Amino acid sequence: MTKEQKDNLFVLVKSLSKSEKRQFKLYVGRLGVNEDSKFLTLFNILEKLSVYDEVAILKKGIVKKEQLSNLKAHLYKQILISLRLNPSHQNIRIQIREQLDFATILYHKGLYKQSLKILDKAKNLAIANEEKNVAYEIVELEKVIESQYITRSLGDRADELSIQAKELSQQNVLASKLSNLSLQLYGLFLKTGYVKNDKESKRVIKYFEARLPKYDINTLGFREKLWLYKAYLWYSFLTVDFLSCYKYATKWVDLFYENKDQIVLNPVFFLRGNHYLLEALFYLRHYEKFKESLVRLETVTQEKWFPVDDNIDGLMFLSINNNKFNLHFIEGSFKEGLPLIDEVLERLKDYNDRIDEHHIMVFYYKFASMYFGAGENKKCIYYLEKIINNKSLQMREDLLCFARILNLVAHYEAGMDYNLDILIKSTYKFLIKMEDLYDVQREFIKFLRGLGDIYPNEVRNEFIKLHKKLKEFEHDPYQSRAFLYLDIISWLESKIQNRPIALVIQNKFYDKRFNK
Repeated sequence: MTKEQKDNLFVLVKSLSKSEKRQFKLYVGRLGVNEDSKFLTLFNILEKLSVYDEVAILKKGIVKKEQLSNLKAHLYKQILISLRLNPSHQNIRIQIREQLDFATILYHKGLYKQSLKILDKAKNLAIANEEKNVAYEIVELEKVIESQYITRSLGDRADELSIQAKELSQQNVLASKLSNLSLQLYGLFLKTGYVKNDKESKRVIKYFEARLPKYDINTLGFREKLWLYKAYLWYSFLTVDFLSCYKYATKWVDLFYENKDQIVLNPVFFLRGNHYLLEALFYLRHYEKFKESLVRLETVTQEKWFPVDDNIDGLMFLSINNNKFNLHFIEGSFKEGLPLIDEVLERLKDYNDRIDEHHIMVFYYKFASMYFGAGENKKCIYYLEKIINNKSLQMREDLLCFARILNLVAHYEAGMDYNLDILIKSTYKFLIKMEDLYDVQREFIKFLRGLGDIYPNEVRNEFIKLHKKLKEFEHDPYQSRAFLYLDIISWLESKIQNRPIALVIQNKFYDKRFNK
């Protein structure tokens, strides 16, 4: 049944708003002959179904089984055409493409002068809005038309178009190289997470420097700068340089605030830039700046001029709520953050087809961390097991590894230590297999393994010894990343002081904030 619900046409129909459904029916009914068309009948059937059911569709008798595939494809195309005509989906990019289509039609009709006039306007609009790929495409069509529509100024016009084509081509090539580098670094980060040692760090540095194209920052446009900052951002994340992450995420976000028209045209990149800025501030524990940036993002996204569609709505949900969790983690306000879990779970139902499994698992890890901080260890384990038992999931190795580490701690805290040895062995094997075993993890697992042989009155001293060892790694550029996912130091201090971990983190937060 789950597989059937993923039918592309069914998912598209269910994603339509009431106004989009109404427009589609008006679009189909523009000619009386379509009122009883088979594809409209199929649309009405799908609209009423709660899950995709091919047997139920065929029982309606509108088509035979072998014809259903073609009918579905036709309906899918008609819905997309209708959506393209919807004013809510119109933007500069679509308008430019539309003008290019009109100019192409006029060209094929031999109306060269009219075609060139439209192309000139479309090209200026494209360049003004940093749509340089389509601008280059327009120039190439202008060159074709000018070669057939002979004017006295052809010589000057030919030089002008040639220079323009060359400049746009160079800018597009640079942007392409930077975007490729950014995407490759992002893919590497998703697969391996942060670098783990000097050897990996040198490999990433060499990889980055070999692929970074030469550029002059003073000649770069908005688009080239955006891809440049993105490439440097991912390079900084990979090499665990959070100050540089903050630097380039700030440049990324400021670039949009300096070019507000681009926020409307590229809201996805604007949201992603803000997300990475907040992530860097979270890792740096810059509370005031973090809170200010989160409030600013929420304020901007609520403005009437800020574009909203299904995709943007999903991204806003991800970014804002992930960082609301992070705000609670910085403050140590775990119990106060528990209602947010219920809110997010409820809203996740609405984003079932728009949020990938990786991001859902990230939410689960945050749920688990929130419950752990609030002292509700069994609920913490419940969400960690959802991550650990997901065998088909392709996601960041570091998150998979630390889910297992936190799972060990939560089992110990919950008093569920009857199978702790089995969990320790399986976790140890997993970390070795992932090549993700750090000194922090090694010392921690060794400590847990030896707990069974320690007398109750000696446990506190063992916590103190482990705390002293792990404090040595707190500022190590490679080992310290273990503390980004699980604040083992604060947990140990909570055991030593016999106080809740939330209280330990809160005290650290207030000390740092008010006793700078």
